[in-house]
Amino acid sequence: MNNTLTNVSELMVSCLENEGVEFIFGIPGEENILFIDAINGSRLRFILARSEQAAAFMADMYGRVTGKAGVCCATLGPGAINLLLGVADANADSTPLVAISAQAGIDRLYKETHQYIDLVKMFEPVTKSSKMIINPESTSELVRAAFKISQEERPGACYLCVPEDIAAIAVSTNKHPLPVNTMQNPAPSMEKIKSAAKILNQSQRPIVLVGHGAARANAQEALVQFSEALNVAVASTFHGKGTMPENHPNSLGVMGFMVHDYANFGFDTADVVVCIGYELQEMPPARINPRADKKIIYIHNFPAEVDANFNIAQGIEGDITLSLKELTKHVKAKPNLTSEDYKIQKLLSKEIGNGKASNACPMKPQRVVADIREAMEADDIVLTDTGAVKMWMARLYPAYKPNTCLISNGLATMAFALPGAIGVKLAYPERRVLAVMGDGSFMMNSQEIETAIRESIPIVILIFVDSSYGLIKWKMDLELKHHSHVDFQNPDFVKYTESFGATAYLIEESDQLLPTLKQALAAHTVSVIACPVDYSENDKLTDHLGELVEYF
Repeated sequence: MNNTLTNVSELMVSCLENEGVEFIFGIPGEENILFIDAINGSRLRFILARSEQAAAFMADMYGRVTGKAGVCCATLGPGAINLLLGVADANADSTPLVAISAQAGIDRLYKETHQYIDLVKMFEPVTKSSKMIINPESTSELVRAAFKISQEERPGACYLCVPEDIAAIAVSTNKHPLPVNTMQNPAPSMEKIKSAAKILNQSQRPIVLVGHGAARANAQEALVQFSEALNVAVASTFHGKGTMPENHPNSLGVMGFMVHDYANFGFDTADVVVCIGYELQEMPPARINPRADKKIIYIHNFPAEVDANFNIAQGIEGDITLSLKELTKHVKAKPNLTSEDYKIQKLLSKEIGNGKASNACPMKPQRVVADIREAMEADDIVLTDTGAVKMWMARLYPAYKPNTCLISNGLATMAFALPGAIGVKLAYPERRVLAVMGDGSFMMNSQEIETAIRESIPIVILIFVDSSYGLIKWKMDLELKHHSHVDFQNPDFVKYTESFGATAYLIEESDQLLPTLKQALAAHTVSVIACPVDYSENDKLTDHLGELVEYF
């Protein structure tokens, strides 16, 4: 037996290779130099970020689109603290992620000491598991456990810290990575399937809400077949976008806007709501069942959470695709979609059509969204940052496949889209990747343009320019009838972008946007497009939606 000694850092890198990790996003520090050095010569590619927060977002979005835990790393103290937001975002969005940081040596943890805080306790509220390697012999077990816990349903973030002195301790090479084993989701109970089918067959006006769990399960084909067999309308959460193709005649678009939107009216008259892969952090159950009087059929890999407006008439726990296929066999088709469904589809189509017809500049957000959709292929991926831009993209950008319109909605974090696009592009280099951001969120992590340039990762960033925190202004105007402390000045985005060595475009006429998008998406470089947007449409939209009660 070969008993040549290696250290904990080298063993950790072997464990990461064993888990199939391809990329580590992070920034080195004094206390993790052995770990960083051990990556050299391994199969892992280290992506040096310009901030730890951005590194965590890269890992976050990599995990979101692959289902494999994205990995980020940092040093102790301030480096680990900077990881926290991206880690929390992943956990809130049910995304697999493993964060690794250094820690002060065990030889000084018992006393007040330089750069020490209790990182395990700090990460506990925003992870599924938060651990520290104290015994070098436990390294393989703790790394395997972190990936297993992170990736199993319900996925989320795990944290592992390595004290500086532990990282250097030698271990025998008979301490090797543990075998990777995955657990399959169980088959659904046929008794529960038949009970749910009975409820649906006796219902007058069922409707479906599809959420993030269905997107993670790649349940599109089974969902479409179920919808067509029952002849029922389907709305999606922001995270569920694309699981039901939004060009399908049974699609009602998305739920989750801050006021009563088109799809909400479909739920108002429903007697049964089938929630497929829906998770409560996506939006409150009161939005679909405000009087707690509807029968809820819940289909997911794990039992439903408790909520006063989410009383389950029948739960089906198990593989989502298998559950839908079995349920499809037992349901009877309803005569046709309701008049409310057709009204919703007509309103959505009209709003998109009106947007396409506008030639104004600054551009109407509806026109910008329409041009984005025309420029992107069905498999291309757009990351929509948080702000007013999120509301327009989530509502009006038709997604045709799961995880092709990525939104932060559990934590609703600003500034994830630009660094996140780097992670997505590394996961799917053959797809075109677009980050759509407001000017406020763009400036929070714009330094990662340099990362994309240095690492030769071609992405496109489209900035909605309005020199304001537009969503907060919108909310203030809606509720307070005035706004304050939301306006700011921007740099010259063209000069700023070009200073990184990236390609820059400024939209000065509405007809420039679509050809510019196509040109930028076809280029093998980093491109930034600054597009002035007319957000006076925000208030017009909420006024319009408020007038729809009489229409329905």
